[in-house]
Amino acid sequence: MKIDDQTINKLEKLSSLQISDEKKESLKEELSQIVSFIENLDEVDVSGVDATFTTISTGQPLRTDEVTSKPEVSAHIMSNAPQVEDNCFIVPAIIE
Repeated sequence: MKIDDQTINKLEKLSSLQISDEKKESLKEELSQIVSFIENLDEVDVSGVDATFTTISTGQPLRTDEVTSKPEVSAHIMSNAPQVEDNCFIVPAIIE
C-alpha cells in the first residue's frame, strides 16, 4: 500500500486533526515504514498455529467481580451532567 497525499488528507479528515504541511512529508514516510513492516507479516507461515493460541495452558485467569457502592462518586458524576433524573443521564432520543 502506498501512502500518498490523498491518504494523508483522508486520515487527517477522519481523525479530525490538522496536520501542517511540513509534518505531512515526515508522516508519509513514517506511515509507509509502518505499512511496510505490517506487510512483512504476510510472509509468516501461521498455518500450524491455532487462531485462539495462548501461552497460558489453563486459560485466562478471571478475577472475581466485587460490587462496591460509592454514592459520593456517583453524586459527583451526576452533578456534572446537563440533565439527570432518578440517578440516570437524560439524553436526546435517537430512535423514534
